[in-house]
Amino acid sequence: RTCDQLRCTACDFRVSLFNDYIWDQSCDYLFFRNNMPELSKLRAKMIKKKGARAYACQCSWRSIDALTDLQTEQRLRWVCGKH
Repeated sequence: RTCDQLRCTACDFRVSLFNDYIWDQSCDYLFFRNNMPELSKLRAKMIKKKGARAYACQCSWRSIDALTDLQTEQRLRWVCGKH
């Protein structure tokens, strides 16, 4: 399980999540900076993958397709946005 209210402490942006998608390897910082949170623009670099989940804010992104502890990921500065 993961919090669905994640917030990035680096860019102060809400983390979006997309079930059954991963990010294309060509994604970069400028892509997310310029296109978040517009789903119509983000779809250009989303790849359908059953059981996976794509996460992104304006400064970081991650594709997950297996059980992963995101707290060990040092570059991510995502915290619960409080429910």
